[in-house]
Amino acid sequence: MNKAFGKKGLKLCTALMAVVLVFTGCGSKGGSDSSSKELSSIEGRYTIDPETPAWKLDKKEETTDLTWYVNADWWNTDFGKDLVTKKIKEDLNINIKFIKGDDTKLNTIFAGGEMPDLLTVLDSNSPVVQKASTWALPLNDLADKYDPYFNKVAAKDTMNWFQLADGKTYGYPNYSNTQNDYDSGNIPAKTAFVIRKDVYEAIGKPTIGTPEEFKSAMQQIKKQFPEMIPFGFNSIGKGTGSLGDVLQDFIGVPMETENGEFYNRNLDEDYLTWLKTLNEVYRNGDISDDSFADDGTAFEEKVKSGKYATMLLDGTPQQSGNLQIFMTANPGKEYIAIDGPQSTVGHEPTLNQSGITGWMISFITKKAKDPAKAIQVYTYLLSEEGQKLMNYGVEGETYKVNEAGKIEFLPEIKDLQLNNADKFKKEYRMGEFMFFGHDRDKALSNDAFAESIKQMQEWGKGKMKPHFILENINPAQGTPEARSLTAIDATWNTTLVSMIRAKDEATFDSSLAAYKAFLKDNNWDKIVEVRSEKMKNNKEKLGLK
Repeated sequence: MNKAFGKKGLKLCTALMAVVLVFTGCGSKGGSDSSSKELSSIEGRYTIDPETPAWKLDKKEETTDLTWYVNADWWNTDFGKDLVTKKIKEDLNINIKFIKGDDTKLNTIFAGGEMPDLLTVLDSNSPVVQKASTWALPLNDLADKYDPYFNKVAAKDTMNWFQLADGKTYGYPNYSNTQNDYDSGNIPAKTAFVIRKDVYEAIGKPTIGTPEEFKSAMQQIKKQFPEMIPFGFNSIGKGTGSLGDVLQDFIGVPMETENGEFYNRNLDEDYLTWLKTLNEVYRNGDISDDSFADDGTAFEEKVKSGKYATMLLDGTPQQSGNLQIFMTANPGKEYIAIDGPQSTVGHEPTLNQSGITGWMISFITKKAKDPAKAIQVYTYLLSEEGQKLMNYGVEGETYKVNEAGKIEFLPEIKDLQLNNADKFKKEYRMGEFMFFGHDRDKALSNDAFAESIKQMQEWGKGKMKPHFILENINPAQGTPEARSLTAIDATWNTTLVSMIRAKDEATFDSSLAAYKAFLKDNNWDKIVEVRSEKMKNNKEKLGLK
């Protein structure tokens, strides 16, 4: 999963600062002791059994109403109308009222609004997450009291990763990939250098790993396919698209110094060599100016119409629909993954995927009316049963298990998935209701991903490396270092574009020198210290050397 996590400027900073004030000024309102609230009794409902999920034991007859706040404006708040949530409602005897919002609404809730039973946020570094012990219930205690089976389905490394200073864990994420998940080979790559098959064949299937080979291939494409854009990349927006850390991962730029400290990958010589190459390709007219201004929609339209001859593409699952549309309409011209740009100093690719932090982090609040039922939701969705439901629906209704032991959508469901996505989403919702979802469960079925990206995922096998040590290492919000880093990141984003679009080598060098000077003037050494210390802590959490 790539995530795909929401991203905002000044409005977000203002909202988050307000949240900081709420927690620092009023945080004691809910009590700082996570065990101060007496957990409710389940006497007469069921007796816990470590070998059986509590939802299968619970004899509570009346339906439990839960409110669940999701800090994302795009969240689908329907519950009980589609196959997936109908089944959840039936199995757990619950009804969920979803509430959605943004950081401003989240701040309002903590400033004195009515707290929900469950709460999901998308920023693991936010004050909400860091201060969870003041307003949420520890999952460890809830499991011990109500549902010890939770410990069988929750990943130990993930629980340790989110442990707070009191030794307890309050939130659990979706798409949290551990080392075991990477080692299993079941986590598919989401990044690839792709080329249209017809273009690749027409230019003689060249290797384009070196800067010279890359430039030559772009010139050949321009000559033989003048109506196409030789090279494209994910829309840049306010970031770096796929030309920043994605390209760095693609050519295997180191993640740390030899001493295990933070390494500024933006200034890596191997990476800068490739940026200079892209600048030459741009000056040759093989990168479109539009690519730097296109938003996500404009980029997707070009993918859908096959406008790019080649792309460094990140988030292949998110683009699979657009790639499938082009593939279906243009047999023999589909995009395929090839090795593409390679390190000039011999590094292997270190492609990234969702890390151990995951994406959406969900909590059970101290105001939960029925904490036993709330932890049952976690256990259910984390279990194999819940994962199959969220991804594939109900056996016999939406899928069958074939002779090879793989899950297979029934023909009418597969047809709906391919040809009527809106109806598929509304009536079934498979793959969308993703609380505690996990990449590894996609390996259960060949139907988990569109045909358009399967070859790309096959190409990516053996090329991924966890980036655990770089997760959550930024300075704490509100600190001078955090403010400096915000300015540095914004400066790098504009510098990167300026370097690639530089009119000559001297202008390229001038932009790079200005960025280096900006680092010196904006607390960079302090930021490196903070990041290096947090990297050390990450290694200790995960037992890494």
